[in-house]
Amino acid sequence: MGEDAGVSGERFLRAVTLGYDIGTRMTMALGGPAFRDETRRSTHAFAGNFGSAAAAGSVAGFDAQRMRWLLDYASQQAAGYAIWQRDTDHIEKGFVFGGMPARNGVTAALLVRSGWNGVDDVLAGEDNFFQVNAAKGNPALLIDKLGERFEVINTDIKKWTVGSPIQAPLDALENIRKKRMFDADAVKSVVVRLAPSVGSVVDNRDIPDICLQHMIAVMLIDKTASFQAAHDKARMKDAALLRHRAKVNYVADEALARLLPARVAIVEVTLTDGTELSDRVEAVRGTVRNPMSRVEVVDKARDLIAPVIGAATAKKLIDALLGIEALKDVRQLRALLQRT
Repeated sequence: MGEDAGVSGERFLRAVTLGYDIGTRMTMALGGPAFRDETRRSTHAFAGNFGSAAAAGSVAGFDAQRMRWLLDYASQQAAGYAIWQRDTDHIEKGFVFGGMPARNGVTAALLVRSGWNGVDDVLAGEDNFFQVNAAKGNPALLIDKLGERFEVINTDIKKWTVGSPIQAPLDALENIRKKRMFDADAVKSVVVRLAPSVGSVVDNRDIPDICLQHMIAVMLIDKTASFQAAHDKARMKDAALLRHRAKVNYVADEALARLLPARVAIVEVTLTDGTELSDRVEAVRGTVRNPMSRVEVVDKARDLIAPVIGAATAKKLIDALLGIEALKDVRQLRALLQRT
C-alpha cells in the first residue's frame, strides 16, 4: 500500500504505529487469552486483521468516514482458529498470523479506496462484531487512553527465534555462561524449572524451535541459538545433540505458576566436577521490562535477513530501516527487499 501511494518513510512509520494500537486494543477488547481459550479462535489473526487494515487505511489517507467503512470490511474478514497448532511445521501459523491478516487489511482498504461504502458502526448496534464474536468482550478498551498510550512501545521482541516459553531458559543459560564459561562436555545435567502451563507447551516436542530439551542442548553445543539451528529438524536426530539433550530435565514448578503472566524460569546446571550453577530469569530479554539493545536487535535482524538477500544488502536494508523516517519514498526500499 505504501509503495502504491508513494508515501514517505515517516508516513509509513505512523501507519505501522497505528496498526499496533488497533490490533493490540482489539485483542484486549475481545478478552485476550480468555477469548482464545473459550472460543478456540486465534487472537493473533484478529489482531493482525484489524491492525493491517488500520495501517493500510492510514497509508491511503482515509478520513473518519472511510475509516468506519474500513473497520466494517475488516470485521467481515476476521477469521483464524486454533487448529493451526496441529501443524507441526508451523506453515499454517505463518498464514493465520501474518499472511491472511495482511491480505485482509489491504483488501479492506482497497475496497474503500475504490468507492465502496458499508456500515458506519460495525462495533455497535444490532449484529455488531462483538455481539457475534465476543459477547463477553469490552469494546471500551478499544479507546482506553488512545493517543496517550502507544502499544508499539509495549511490544516484546523475541531475542531467540524459538517458542516463547523457551526464551527465559535460553536467557538463563546464557547468563550462567557469562559468569563461568564451560563446554557442553563439561555439563553433567541441566534442570529447567517453568510454570506447568508454560512448560507443557515445549516439553519434548517434535519441532526443534518449540522443544525445550532440544534447544537447551543446541545452546550447550553452539553457545547460542541461531535461526538456522532452531529450524534444523534433521539435527534433532544428531547423535551428539541427543547425548546432550539427555542431560536436560524439565521440572514443572507450581510456585512459578503464581507469577504468571510473567514467564519466570530457573535453570540449574551441574558440571562434571560437581560445580553447581544457576540463574533465575524474572524478565525475559526483549520484553518491555528487559529490552534488547539496538545492537542485539540488529544482530537478530542480520541473522534472519542476510542468509536470504546477502550480507551487503542486509546491511543496507537494516541501515535504511533504522532511519526510515528520513526516507522520501518507501519505494526506495524495494531493491533492498529483493534477492539479487
